[in-house]
Amino acid sequence: MLKLNLKFSLAFAWYYGFRTIKRGPAYVIASLSSPLTLLFLIYIISKGELIKYAVVGGFLGLVASVTFASVADAAFLRIQLRIQDLFVTSSITPTDYILGLTLSYIIFSMPGLVLYAIIGYLIHIFTIYSILYMISILVVLTISTAGLSMSIGGAVKHIRNAWGISAIMSVFLTVLPPTFYPYTYLPKYIIYILAISPTTSAAVLTQAAFGFEPLMVPMIFIFIIEAVFFFGLARFFTRWREN
Repeated sequence: MLKLNLKFSLAFAWYYGFRTIKRGPAYVIASLSSPLTLLFLIYIISKGELIKYAVVGGFLGLVASVTFASVADAAFLRIQLRIQDLFVTSSITPTDYILGLTLSYIIFSMPGLVLYAIIGYLIHIFTIYSILYMISILVVLTISTAGLSMSIGGAVKHIRNAWGISAIMSVFLTVLPPTFYPYTYLPKYIIYILAISPTTSAAVLTQAAFGFEPLMVPMIFIFIIEAVFFFGLARFFTRWREN
């Protein structure tokens, strides 16, 4: 039977999420720089025609970029701070630790999500249905991307490699997928190839939820399977004694 130490997970998420915002607001601005830059460029290039796609994609891009960047965080905590060694003889399990980090990424993303919510409200893209759908997708996306990032962060052998990997992941697994543009611009086989990134299936489902594009049903199953798989993979690589 799986027992979770929610008190630890919530406390760790609060410290590593909210306290990070207070200690380093510049990091929040940095996390917003890429999505907002793409929003501006798409608005200029498309003459405003794709602004709704860019705003909706901004929610996904922000969460994905924050969690993909956490490859370096996961490696730093494990290799430099050796924080996992502190939990070996405690009641804290790898699942508690993973859940705490995942929740911290959601908290850290909140200022940017609020900003995008304001922009979305101003251009009238929200309905009650789309809001609930977006929240659900963001939660699952965070689980998927955090799981993938922590898996890689748990596998790298030296911290210097983690910084480069996180930068590459943040660009290629967030910008190349149809996060900021209609997924119908791409052939179906390309979409399935790009589905290696959870951002792809999240973007396809979100565009359908907002009524921008038709629903691509297989992406529902891909999205859920990726969340389960990557979270399980993170659990495998976050083993106290093996690390």
